[in-house]
Amino acid sequence: MCTYCKSRPASIRANIIGGPLAPSIRGMVNFYDTPGGTFVCVEISGLPPYRPAVNGNPIGPHGFHIHENGSCVIGDPADPFLAAGGHWNPDSQPHGNHAGDFPVLFSNNGIARMCFFTNKFKPYEVIGRSVIIHENPDDYRSQPSGNAGKRLACGVIRRYPVRTI
Repeated sequence: MCTYCKSRPASIRANIIGGPLAPSIRGMVNFYDTPGGTFVCVEISGLPPYRPAVNGNPIGPHGFHIHENGSCVIGDPADPFLAAGGHWNPDSQPHGNHAGDFPVLFSNNGIARMCFFTNKFKPYEVIGRSVIIHENPDDYRSQPSGNAGKRLACGVIRRYPVRTI
């Protein structure tokens, strides 16, 4: 994990849990307030093995987004987490420039770790929304949401008490 994140407790995060298509996924996405935006750090395990796009869609790298609604209701087990809605897009931007568009997650033996900066929102603005991990990579072009495939895992973004030692 990054040095910046180790020195600051995260009070806003999403605990990620896999759905029926990938039940072993577990992890956390932390949102850190920083000058000019938000530093986002993710650590996920249990991602499915990579499968190249031969006669169908690939599996991985995984699309990774903030979605409009703070709901991780599974609904249809064959197409879960639709209650999370579409990508969070408060400024009505074309896909690829949504505030909720994040870099794809690359899995290494089922594990993905990454931190990045975004100037598109502050952490308090995403409380009550959800984070979704998709089966396929986002193409950042298709409208309205990048053709990232089925939703594998979900977590609602919440404020947590900050613990100090």
